[in-house]
Amino acid sequence: MQTDDALPRDAQSILALAARSMFHLFSTISQGMFLVDRTGRIVWVNEGYKRFLPALGFTSVDQFVGHMVEEVIPNTQMRRVLETGEPFLIDLLTNQAGTFVVSRIPLRDESGGDVIGAIGIVLFDHPETTLQPLISKFALLHRDLDDVRRELASHRLQPTGQRQSKYTFASFVGTSQAAVEVKRQARRAAQTSSPVLLLGETGTGKELLAHAIHASSSRARGPFVSVNIAAVPDTLLEAEFFGVAPGAYTGADRKGREGKFKLADGGTLFLDEIGDMPLALQAKLLRALQEGEIEPLGSNKLIPFDARVIAATSRDLVVLVREGKFREDLFYRLSVLPIRVPPLRERRADIPALLEVLGEDIALRSGDRQPELAPDALALLSAQTWRGNIRELRNVLEQAVMRSDSPNIDRAQFEAVLKEAGIERIAPESLPTAAEDSDPLQPLAEQVARVERRAIAAAMAATGGNKLAASRLLGISRAKLYERLENPV
Repeated sequence: MQTDDALPRDAQSILALAARSMFHLFSTISQGMFLVDRTGRIVWVNEGYKRFLPALGFTSVDQFVGHMVEEVIPNTQMRRVLETGEPFLIDLLTNQAGTFVVSRIPLRDESGGDVIGAIGIVLFDHPETTLQPLISKFALLHRDLDDVRRELASHRLQPTGQRQSKYTFASFVGTSQAAVEVKRQARRAAQTSSPVLLLGETGTGKELLAHAIHASSSRARGPFVSVNIAAVPDTLLEAEFFGVAPGAYTGADRKGREGKFKLADGGTLFLDEIGDMPLALQAKLLRALQEGEIEPLGSNKLIPFDARVIAATSRDLVVLVREGKFREDLFYRLSVLPIRVPPLRERRADIPALLEVLGEDIALRSGDRQPELAPDALALLSAQTWRGNIRELRNVLEQAVMRSDSPNIDRAQFEAVLKEAGIERIAPESLPTAAEDSDPLQPLAEQVARVERRAIAAAMAATGGNKLAASRLLGISRAKLYERLENPV
């Protein structure tokens, strides 16, 4: 292959001219362009890119230039281009400045070897308009793929004919201290065969954790069988658990029917809402757990089983034991490894990430664009108590998405949904109202500074001190947040 050095002088001149022309062309026709050096530091931006700076938290080019690219452009993949030398010719980038179709191209030295920098090019800044046919088709393909994955996950069969678990610990979204701690406890529980008791309010993700514990245990290749005790009539629970012998009663199947314990043999049996189990059945459940044997309804034959039991409840079992509504010996049998799943109000820092995941799932199911929440909407949602926890959060998000004609959803739209749902709205400190105490005679700069300090403090509290999440919540760059924290106005 002929190198540039081997080219005739005229050819080298043409090549250099072509390079300059292409650079000028991209700078002119693109929506914006910038350069970084080999370390990832921004060294130049063109006129077109300047209009994105306010949304990124900068008022001038001088403030922007000189920063490391990942500090000022959230979600950028420029560092990967510098490290691998591989270009990203077409990619979608989303941050507080909007959603863009971008290209990232490495720059090499004269020998064509070492990477000395990279060019970032914004090709389209309104892809929902210019590329709508492609985006719609892409969303539909993603939705179909997601549906197939869900179907496979819920119907994947083992040799025993039973379903596998559908979730792993990665499905439990959250990096807050409370979320990390509950996952740590659950991972430890997965390494044992002892019964696990998941305690927590409704909608916190107890069933998801039960799936994850099974998937990480030595029984992962065995069946995962789930039964919601509150959803089964008391008269049918015994047959549901222990099975029915052939011809046990009039109308019974001549072949008999296996119960959940037998179906879970070699795997995990998840007993959801264990606090709703009738007292009469609690004694039989205790005996089955102690002896490892079950007696089908209408049979005198004991059948051994080997299933790890995970139980869950949103009720206070200690109070139920005290009131005589739950057997104390069964409580101690189940509560070998109790794990308390924290409510959403105790891990507010995870709400932005949860909204991202829930929004993606809603978009995949509907075939529409993923919703984009305004900073004041994020602040509002992060401030609520969420008595229904993640289930309630999803319901509110889905209602707002279905009512909106645009993927961009602001605070007012969520306030309307919360009001109609009868949810007590809590205004975040970062959103002061006109009714707040304020001295109008103070200089405007002091009033603005006070509001800004309050907003930053509220965002840091809502995100558990996570500066990146707080900057996204406020709609400013991480660099701007660092500046404000170090030098409060």
